[in-house]
Order: sequence, then C-alpha cells, then structure tokens
Amino acid sequence: MTPFEESVAKVLNSLRQGEVVTYGEVAAEAGFPAAHRAVGRFLKSHQGYPWWRVVTSTGRLVPGYEVEQASQLRSEGIKVVNGRVVA
Repeated sequence: MTPFEESVAKVLNSLRQGEVVTYGEVAAEAGFPAAHRAVGRFLKSHQGYPWWRVVTSTGRLVPGYEVEQASQLRSEGIKVVNGRVVA
C-alpha cells in the first residue's frame, strides 16, 4: 500500500462501533486534508474496512448502498432518516 493508503487504513481501523465520520475527517486525520474523494476511492477498492461508518459532510449515506449502510449503522445505534445520519 502507498503511504496514503496506509494512513487511511489506520484511521479506518481506529473507528469504534457507533462512531461515524466524514470522508473529509478521515482524510484530515490521515494527514491528507484535501483527499476526501481519494478516501472514497480507497473504500471502494479495499475490502475489510468499516466503510459504513463513513458518510458525506452532510451525513448522506453512500449512493447505491444506502439500505446496507443504514442497516449497519442502525445495528450500532446510529439514527438514520431519509438516507442521512441524524445527530
């Protein structure tokens, strides 16, 4: 893996059950604050990471995977309404 991928993987692996972050937060924590889209590409191409805990800056779920992501989040106690995480 590249240094970017290793950093993103480390951030993703540190997420706890019930914790939700944005793509931008993952990128910033990994040390690449402008790489939010690259975080999305990483998640799309790498299996085994808790992708369901990552949402857009507005709380929107992953398009095309809303049902699965909402189910995963709800099982962790996260409230999801109309395809968005609700605080």
